[in-house]
Amino acid sequence: MPLNYHHLRYFWAVAHEGNLTRTAQRLNLSQSALSVQIKQLEDRLGHGLFERRGRQLHLTEAGRIALDHADAIFSTGQELVATLTGPVQNRKALRVGALATLSRNFQIGFLRPILSRLDVEVILRSGSPTELLEGLGSLNLDMVLMNRPPPDDSLTPYETHQIGQQDVSIVGTPDRIDPDSPIRELLLDQPFILPTTDSSVRTAFDAMASRLSVRPQIAAEVDDMAMMRLMVREDVGLALVAPIVVKDELSSGRLKEAKEHPLIKETFFAVTLRRRFPNPLVQDLLERSTGAAFLS
Repeated sequence: MPLNYHHLRYFWAVAHEGNLTRTAQRLNLSQSALSVQIKQLEDRLGHGLFERRGRQLHLTEAGRIALDHADAIFSTGQELVATLTGPVQNRKALRVGALATLSRNFQIGFLRPILSRLDVEVILRSGSPTELLEGLGSLNLDMVLMNRPPPDDSLTPYETHQIGQQDVSIVGTPDRIDPDSPIRELLLDQPFILPTTDSSVRTAFDAMASRLSVRPQIAAEVDDMAMMRLMVREDVGLALVAPIVVKDELSSGRLKEAKEHPLIKETFFAVTLRRRFPNPLVQDLLERSTGAAFLS
């Protein structure tokens, strides 16, 4: 039998007042009717919530636990009322999760049509694939941006949308990279800054090195594009990144790009949950995305 929240509210009021008679008067109830409501809640929970010491009511251990939960429940209800009756009611929210390894420039490019809207608040979270998909499943996120699709089986109610693709390059400082050097020579001679092994780009790089019969020296494995950008700028090694990640450095000449591309592409996906009432902002973004057009 589900919990009766009217009974819980009566208990909550008595617990904070500490007096059954005064609470009954404030709620415009008879003392006996209020006692019956609390007794029904105790029967439902299977524990006594109050004990009487003389003329005073005191919470039992079960009562203290129930009060903690009741405080959280009714506080959340008050926040809901304040939110929906306040000035933010006309603003829409879009909750987006993105892999920590995903390019910030890509994220900004994809979200730009929404970011420019004054009636929309974008809440952006980063994390691991497991964390993000859990957030999607619990409805704390509307959409997750990833560079590989999630597992596809009957138990995962995900919808996966391909939203773009970009080439991945080998970049480094002018002192470290000769743009005309063949890829195999670079793999043999230079240390590399690579995405972690759970990345689709890393999988493709390892397969390429295997085809070329080369075991490259790995200077660092990084799960954050901002850190990878910093490390290649500091000349730790050559980096395997999309040019958009270091576009300012390439434009200024601080970094160079190998002319022979490694034929690795990074594909981007937006993952949503099948919902009866999806966030319309998600559909708006997906309709606006036109392949790689927003990656430049």
